[in-house]
Amino acid sequence: MFRLLMSITLFFSLLTSVNSQTTIGHQAIEKKIQAMTLSEKIDFIGGYNDFYIRGYEHLGIPQIRISDGPVGVRNFGKSTAYPAAIGLAASFDKSLAYDFGKAIALEARAKNVHLLLGPGLNIYRLPITGRNFEYFGEDPHLAAQTSVAYINGMQDQGVMADAKHYLANNQEFNRNHVSSDMDERTMHEIYLAAFKPTVTQANVATVMAGYNLVNGIHMSEHHQLNNEILKGDWGFEGFIVSDWVATYDAKNAANGGLDLEMPSAAFMNQQNLIPLLNSGAVDEATIDDKVRRILRTYDRFGLFKQSDLSQGFTLDEAWVRQVAIDAARSGTVLLKNNSILPLERDKPARIGVIGPNGNRVVTGGGGSSGVAPLHPLSLVNALKQISHQGTDIVSDSGVFTGAPYPENLWDDFPLYIYQDDQKVQGTHAEFYLGTELQGDPVHKQFFDWLKLENEQLWQFPTVPKTDFSVRFTSFYSPKTTGYYSIGGIGDDGYRIILNDIEVVSLWRNQGPTAAKHEVFMNAGEEYKVVVEFYQAGGGATIQLGIKPAEMSKSPDDYSAPAIALAKDVDYVIMAVGFDWQTEGESYDRSFEMPYNQSELINQVAEVNNNVIVIINSGGNVEMESWIDKVNAVLMAWYPGQEGTLALAEILYGDTNPSGKLPASFAKRIEENPAYPFYFDDDGDLRVFYGEGIFLGYRYWDKVQQKPRFPFGYGLSYTQFEYTQLEISADKINTTENLTAKVTIKNIGQRAGSEVIQVYVEDIESRLPRPIKELKGYEKVHLLPGESKTVSMTLTPDDFSFYDPMLKKWVVEPGKFKVHAAASSDDIKQSAKFEIRP
Repeated sequence: MFRLLMSITLFFSLLTSVNSQTTIGHQAIEKKIQAMTLSEKIDFIGGYNDFYIRGYEHLGIPQIRISDGPVGVRNFGKSTAYPAAIGLAASFDKSLAYDFGKAIALEARAKNVHLLLGPGLNIYRLPITGRNFEYFGEDPHLAAQTSVAYINGMQDQGVMADAKHYLANNQEFNRNHVSSDMDERTMHEIYLAAFKPTVTQANVATVMAGYNLVNGIHMSEHHQLNNEILKGDWGFEGFIVSDWVATYDAKNAANGGLDLEMPSAAFMNQQNLIPLLNSGAVDEATIDDKVRRILRTYDRFGLFKQSDLSQGFTLDEAWVRQVAIDAARSGTVLLKNNSILPLERDKPARIGVIGPNGNRVVTGGGGSSGVAPLHPLSLVNALKQISHQGTDIVSDSGVFTGAPYPENLWDDFPLYIYQDDQKVQGTHAEFYLGTELQGDPVHKQFFDWLKLENEQLWQFPTVPKTDFSVRFTSFYSPKTTGYYSIGGIGDDGYRIILNDIEVVSLWRNQGPTAAKHEVFMNAGEEYKVVVEFYQAGGGATIQLGIKPAEMSKSPDDYSAPAIALAKDVDYVIMAVGFDWQTEGESYDRSFEMPYNQSELINQVAEVNNNVIVIINSGGNVEMESWIDKVNAVLMAWYPGQEGTLALAEILYGDTNPSGKLPASFAKRIEENPAYPFYFDDDGDLRVFYGEGIFLGYRYWDKVQQKPRFPFGYGLSYTQFEYTQLEISADKINTTENLTAKVTIKNIGQRAGSEVIQVYVEDIESRLPRPIKELKGYEKVHLLPGESKTVSMTLTPDDFSFYDPMLKKWVVEPGKFKVHAAASSDDIKQSAKFEIRP
């Protein structure tokens, strides 16, 4: 009955959201499927050209264009770079999340992009996870409601959204091979809970299967999670797309629920599937269902009637840009303020901006979410734009971040090999079957340079397009003595070996990823340079460059000018943290900020008493060594292309900070509940989520301890008073809703916004439950002296827990509490109620 009701609900929501004149209907789709040959069906469920789903003009099936997300249209030229998703979550603003999704969709339409790969919903377990910045934090309710608003904003504009990376892709190290193992209750209450509303409330068009395994089964093959839960229990009517090169077996993927293999049909192709169909291992009805799901989704979005989304469309660039800066403003979190902020605009001052992120543009983290910004602006230039005419803004990086990436340098600094005892510019390549350079070479080739991609590597008959590896061997003689930068770009894995020492190692499946290393070389000395590369699927790219690093000093000498500057200014703004090179996809980062930045903060704080720290990162960083020595700390996340202007406004008080932490910040990384269970220490490729449901603030409540900064925490330049909490009844039954009304007043001197957080506590339960769980939130803007009452509806789902014995969600009668709070550690008002059978 539940599945039937859900299907009816989705059906009628579809009718009300889509004009019937834009669709062709199910019968017309069935005719298209019947007209397709088996070969056409199989080819259709494998992507091509990296970011397209093929079209069949003779069948009236359009070609579909896909773009990376989730914080901008990445793949087709420059676009608006929006704040990182974790910054959007920090806004705790569902209306803003709707506009965020809408704005990205409008830019997608302008580029005729039909499917945008976002939002990301993986849960923040540990701050070092490489893609935390792409996700919505530690709480499944916050992640779900942010994503529901984002998806509605996007899909209301006719662009398909994609909920990713389903499921439990909660670490980046060895992500293609490590299994996320957990008990059933943890899976449902924490990890599935973030994804479920994207289907049942937002009717998301597509879901992306992650790289990882869950309980020993790859997600692209996971019958239970894909077919039984996602498509069965939740009634998902869209299609499941693989992450890029996240398919591992044709039969298991076909039967395990995967509908579209991307970026190409490396496994679900004719060569593999036709024998499986002939043997009965895979049914043709299974292939038809995949095609049907894709085509019905096209029809839902009117793509059979109008497949060019850009036709007749004009982008409102000003509105889109406004959304980007509003998101940066709303998501910035003021963590500490010893009465130094806001700065006095009318008082001329000398301000020093110190740190690697002060005089360059850091819009986002690295990897597939990176967007080339339309309007890049550094923090230094943003401060110059809005500061007092008499204010002097000076800057210094203070740390050595490495030389620029070396590329296009073969003419001036060629690599060479020996042929007949003569030096010849170029490199010698040996190709191998498989990704581990094993066995005898299947092909040998000379290349003039090492800047190769796709067809340049795919032109040899004995070398397959996927699953091959190459070893390139060259020599290099520098013309001058000094530091040199040696770097590469690879899609997929590569490593650079200099005189038998591995100096760059990115031996993993990845999109095009750059890395470099600085090394001292002597003029005239010959260095052997070996590049090893493998290609596992999708595009193939390998590039090498070497050039003088042009370092006028050693890496250890960079702090001295910054310290001298700090002594000579009224205020120091430390622009520190990570960037696109040090935090990103396919690897996990350090807890400590790179480039010795903590040491730099301490050195600056010793010579200046007015230090403000701005952090760029996807989550918590090591603060223990310096936080007590500075006056203010702002968590900027990755604020997008408009973010530095938003930060400048906050520093001067033009904007009152209102962001709240979407994840608990511990003092030490070891204090995180997931820390003992995060790493694959025994090398068995299995990671058991031993913290269970007690993740984040749920854990801190359980052990009755406090992190450095709790979930939901964030300071303001004004003060708020929670004056009243009312609930609609003190007794309800297990099927009834409960309404909570919270009244709040701005008792400060500035206008500001506050996030009212509502938590539910089950006082008596037969199974262990968290002390409280977030089940509602609203952001309200208040003028000085203004009061507002916010009403939130709590449903039976908000009182329930997953019973692994009954294998269902249960609302257990008993005593409960509702808490109105300013953070998970700051309850303002509480009310008791009882649920009766």
